[in-house]
Amino acid sequence: MKAILKFIIILLPWFLSALTPIDKSYYNSLDLPWFTPPQMAYGIIWTILYILISISIYQIIKSKKDIPSSYKYTLLINYIANQSFQPLFFLLKSPFLGFVSCIITFISSLFLYKETKELNDTSAKYIISYILFSLFASILSLTIYLLNV
Repeated sequence: MKAILKFIIILLPWFLSALTPIDKSYYNSLDLPWFTPPQMAYGIIWTILYILISISIYQIIKSKKDIPSSYKYTLLINYIANQSFQPLFFLLKSPFLGFVSCIITFISSLFLYKETKELNDTSAKYIISYILFSLFASILSLTIYLLNV
């Protein structure tokens, strides 16, 4: 029971950005590329990714008593970049800042993978799908920005 509670405590902060109101009329007014996933897919994909990231973090916490600061800083930077997308894109209505958030999320996810791999090979595998989707999100975000300049 204690393990489940610890996992939930790790998982919940990843959903904070979901509290950001999404202006669907703004999103629908944008020119979107042909490869844009359906709106419903985002919630499903990010939920799965957040669970995988949380499993990775949980395994690191469980396996290491002394977690290096480099891992903590990388995780924090990645978390902030990840959580910043919705407020920047939807509240500020800025496809450019949304793109910047996506790029920082992607780059920091690469560093997060490296830091995680140094601590636990198995935990690092949970980050791979996050890296791939962050890359896709960066490409999608750049395309949305360029289509709407």
